[in-house]
Amino acid sequence: MRAPVPYIIRTLAVLATVMATITPVGAGTRLKDILDIEGVRENQLLGYGVVTGLNGTGDSLRNCAFTRQSLESMMERLGINTRNANLNTQNAAAVMVTANLPPFSTSGSRIDVTISAMCDSESLEGGVLIATPLLGADGQVYAVAQGSVAVGSFAASGNSGASLTRNVPTNGRIPNGALIERELYFDLAGQTELRLALRNPDFTTASRVAVAINAFVGSNAASATDPGTVRLRRPSTFGSMAGLISQIELLEIEPDQPARIIINETTGVIVMGENVRVSTVAIAQGNLTIQVQETPGVAMPNSFTNAKPVVVPQTDIAIAEDTAKLAMVGGKGVPLRDLVAGLNALGVSPRDLIAILQALKASGALQAEIELM
Repeated sequence: MRAPVPYIIRTLAVLATVMATITPVGAGTRLKDILDIEGVRENQLLGYGVVTGLNGTGDSLRNCAFTRQSLESMMERLGINTRNANLNTQNAAAVMVTANLPPFSTSGSRIDVTISAMCDSESLEGGVLIATPLLGADGQVYAVAQGSVAVGSFAASGNSGASLTRNVPTNGRIPNGALIERELYFDLAGQTELRLALRNPDFTTASRVAVAINAFVGSNAASATDPGTVRLRRPSTFGSMAGLISQIELLEIEPDQPARIIINETTGVIVMGENVRVSTVAIAQGNLTIQVQETPGVAMPNSFTNAKPVVVPQTDIAIAEDTAKLAMVGGKGVPLRDLVAGLNALGVSPRDLIAILQALKASGALQAEIELM
């Protein structure tokens, strides 16, 4: 039995629409590179500990009360009473220990930790972190850190006061230094619906993600609820949500972003987006240079007096202004390549380019948003 002609035409029209929306493989960006999945996230851990074994570069106990109290409490737990004792060691330092707990980490696996000094320690080189519980935002202990601190820097000084420091010796890391004790449970495989969060929210990108997913699974499983969220429902043809995500995260689309120019006035860095456009405009740019030069002169006194020669300053001021000609930049919505070529033809510095872009925005000729860092 042959299908009716109108049905075939409608089917071809739908397929053409889908093919026009989805970017061919290798020409776009994978969904896994622009999306975050609900429930799949890291969690920050924090702990307070003590690093021992420092070669006289630790905290001075007279200035760091919390380091002294930590040593006293630790020794008491080990059965040694040091209360009211004259502790004067500089081989220990109080530190903050931070780590990220990866999603779906299992009990018994290890993670890296970062160590940072809290008081007046000079260096953590050669130190060993004593067992430190790492707590989550809920106050529960999720890992315990301990081990030798690796410091990628050094500090040296002499009796004359000269010193040399490379990088920051009061920061260090312990690779695989924390042992996970508690797991964060999240049943991803059993979920029937979850949200996909765009790292750069945009209406067009969210719509393209939903269209690409629906075309792949063959049903209306995804829908864009807002610029930053795509809601995904697991079709009955997929046994688990994990299996569905593993397949759709390899789909490729072309993300879309609004026209934006990022300017860092401190460093003079300018970043322009692909969609930046500029209307036809004429620009004149010139530099004004003022040079002030002080030349000391000597005024000789009268020979019949006892006065001494006097130094008299002589000031020369010169002004130089470059001749600027009007230059045509842009057209009827020229692309970014032509805009950059036109601005480079002016031979302006990054500082002057920032002022030109701000003037273009004020005149209404620049179709882009300017964001200052």
